[in-house]
This record gives sequence, structure tokens and C-alpha cells, in this order.
Amino acid sequence: MSPVRRGKELPIYNRLPVLRAERGLSRAALATAVEVNPQTIGALERGDHYPSLDLAFRICAVFDLPVEAVFSREPFTPLSTQVYREGGT
Repeated sequence: MSPVRRGKELPIYNRLPVLRAERGLSRAALATAVEVNPQTIGALERGDHYPSLDLAFRICAVFDLPVEAVFSREPFTPLSTQVYREGGT
């Protein structure tokens, strides 16, 4: 199953590198879990391609997260800005 070519007007952002690192998964391990080539995971992480709906669901199942926690039309803010507000709280 091949990924979908990226659109210029409506990009899809993802948290794949962060989620993989958090769980100690290599690209190859994630690729094996979702039955794709490791290069596909790299292309998804770089934003060169977008996942099909089926692939997005399979990826989310590996991380046990909803689609909107892994993929978004808006860039994800760094976790540090979500945890630590400006002003030191």
C-alpha cells in the first residue's frame, strides 16, 4: 500500500518521530508493525507523503492513540510549550 502524495494547500503534520522515540521504536520496527517499508515511515515523517486512511489507523493502533493525537492539519506545538507556559509556571 503506497502513501498518498502530499498536498500543497492542506498539509498533514504528524508526531511520528516523537512517538517512536518515546516508545523506543525504530522506523523499521514501526514499519513491520504496520506492514509497510521502512522508507515509507521516513517519507511520512518528513512530510514527503501522507498516509492513507487505513495506514493512519494502523499507525494509531500501534501507539494506542486517536488519529488527532498523531496527525493534524495544524503544526503540533512542542510538548515543552504545552507543559511549561511562558512566565515560568
